[in-house]
Amino acid sequence: MAQKKINSALISVYSKEGLEPIVKELNTLGVKLYSTGGTQKFIENLGIEVEAVENVTSYPSILDGRVKTLHPKVFGGLLARREAGHLAELAEYQIPEIDLVIVDLYPFEETLATTNEEVAIIEKIDIGGISLIRAAAKNYKDVVVVPSREDYKMFHEILRLKQGHTELEDRKALARNAFKVSSNYDVAIFNYFNADSADLSFKQSIHHHQVLRYGENPHQEGVFFGDLAKMFDKLNGKELSYNNLVDIDAAVNLMREFQNDDPTFAVLKHTNPCGIATRSTVLEAWEDALAGDNVSAFGGILICNTKIDLATATAIDQIFYEVVIAPAYDEDALALLCKKKKRVVLKIKDFYIHSKSFKSLLNGVIQQDTDLKTEAVEDFKTVTEAKASDTALEDLVFANKCVKHLKSNTIVLAKNKQLIGMGCGQTSRVDALNHAILKAKTFGFDPTGAVMASDAFFPFPDCVEIAFNAGIKAVVQPGGSIKDKLSIEFCNAKGLPMVMTGTRHFKH
Repeated sequence: MAQKKINSALISVYSKEGLEPIVKELNTLGVKLYSTGGTQKFIENLGIEVEAVENVTSYPSILDGRVKTLHPKVFGGLLARREAGHLAELAEYQIPEIDLVIVDLYPFEETLATTNEEVAIIEKIDIGGISLIRAAAKNYKDVVVVPSREDYKMFHEILRLKQGHTELEDRKALARNAFKVSSNYDVAIFNYFNADSADLSFKQSIHHHQVLRYGENPHQEGVFFGDLAKMFDKLNGKELSYNNLVDIDAAVNLMREFQNDDPTFAVLKHTNPCGIATRSTVLEAWEDALAGDNVSAFGGILICNTKIDLATATAIDQIFYEVVIAPAYDEDALALLCKKKKRVVLKIKDFYIHSKSFKSLLNGVIQQDTDLKTEAVEDFKTVTEAKASDTALEDLVFANKCVKHLKSNTIVLAKNKQLIGMGCGQTSRVDALNHAILKAKTFGFDPTGAVMASDAFFPFPDCVEIAFNAGIKAVVQPGGSIKDKLSIEFCNAKGLPMVMTGTRHFKH
């Protein structure tokens, strides 16, 4: 029979929030209640009769509460199929049937996020609860499982509408949720134990998801697995698309490099920064970021590292863009930005970046350490006779931050902490440099006096020669070519300062 009536329930939860209406409904329906510890006291305080599990098992809660429900008289009542043979065994051993289990596990991940204390973390690994969930879910044809507080509301609605009965599809849906909860829980615990291990097992589990309008193109379905609310307050605008999210990710990665700098604004298009500037005010930073490429800025993603004021909001309101991101907004600035209902306005809470990054590829997944290295002046090794001035060194740091976030092969030209030209995604570094020079000139910039950054080494001296002829005054590159000497010799002959970082920043 697909429909089942709930006659008995075992309730053992960490979070009591939202539990009260369920307990009261079960009591009204005449359901026999069993419980343990704090949950038992919670139910008793509601004035509702509940039997302690230890009365069923004839064992008290032991080992500081580590063992409460792990007993055949509990698990027999959960795992028994409601058919003659199993029911006869229950009767023989005086095991009560349990038709419903409500569990909310110890908050392992929440504890992990708030403390490094090993004892506290280990004690939040739930054993009895996870076992109850799995047992009830396995026997879903006869038993109902409510595996977390996130399911309380849905279950209460079923309980109320069907007066204590459930259909097979109800039980199967809750069982599916149960194994989602248990698998998420186990992955979190594994990753905790595996943090400093050489075990290269790939395990990821994300609780939240958001169905997107579509994927990269309208004929592709798209889903975001993650919790945007932890990173952003969405203050205005339409639902974020797949492409929006990819661009926003690129923007956050970029601005993380500048989060502690003077006011910095960036414009990104198709994940590539096309304008970046650091200035004494956010308005000046915006104006000079836009000047870097005011054509590509159309429909782009805007991000800054400081509060947006009304003057800046008024300025950026003059162009069409998809998303603006900032740590804060003046009230009048926010009111102006939100006048266009589709424009997405995000308040970023934290420039958080995963320490690992991965993507699907072929018939598997590739994973790597995220490129979190940011070079400062101290990381530069001058390899030429000529030395860069202090001003040039500041620009080299700025340019090197930018070059990390453009598709390889890439070259960046920067002057006075402003991106004035870039060539990205080119098949040769010479093409990238020529494109950067052309782009700078197209938007009215003179490369004379600018600095150049490269994401990888120069295999030949052709790039430094082109740069010198364009008026570049200093160069930063990782070095590492067997022909580094040729580039160094050219720079020495021309008095062009060059520094090396020893770190390549490919981005494919």
